[in-house]
Amino acid sequence: MTLTRYSIWVTVAVAAPLAILVGARGGADPVFVRSAAVGAGLAGFNAIVAYGLVLWSQSRSTRAFMAAVLGGMLGRMALLLAAVAAGIGIFELQRLPLVMTLLAYFILFLVVEMRILSRRPVAEAR
Repeated sequence: MTLTRYSIWVTVAVAAPLAILVGARGGADPVFVRSAAVGAGLAGFNAIVAYGLVLWSQSRSTRAFMAAVLGGMLGRMALLLAAVAAGIGIFELQRLPLVMTLLAYFILFLVVEMRILSRRPVAEAR
């Protein structure tokens, strides 16, 4: 799957449930909806960047692959931690919807990414 196609899939997977949530909540507590949207958006961004790094590094050496995947993971974790801390501390988002949507989408996208990557042919080690 290309990065563009994966990005579109992630965007739809994030936007559709959020639209249902907004409709179901009936406009009640916009901070809850905004908090959930931020958590889902962070997880979606994380998934797209992770998939992009894997695609970029697959045709390179094993060393470059490991550096991109592990270094990218460390960088993304630091950015997510900073974003969650800023969301709660500065923007006063609600903790539970922010963290729960971030975690739920993170797990979903991780499973999907692993399934996609497990079906791709493995490049020869260099």
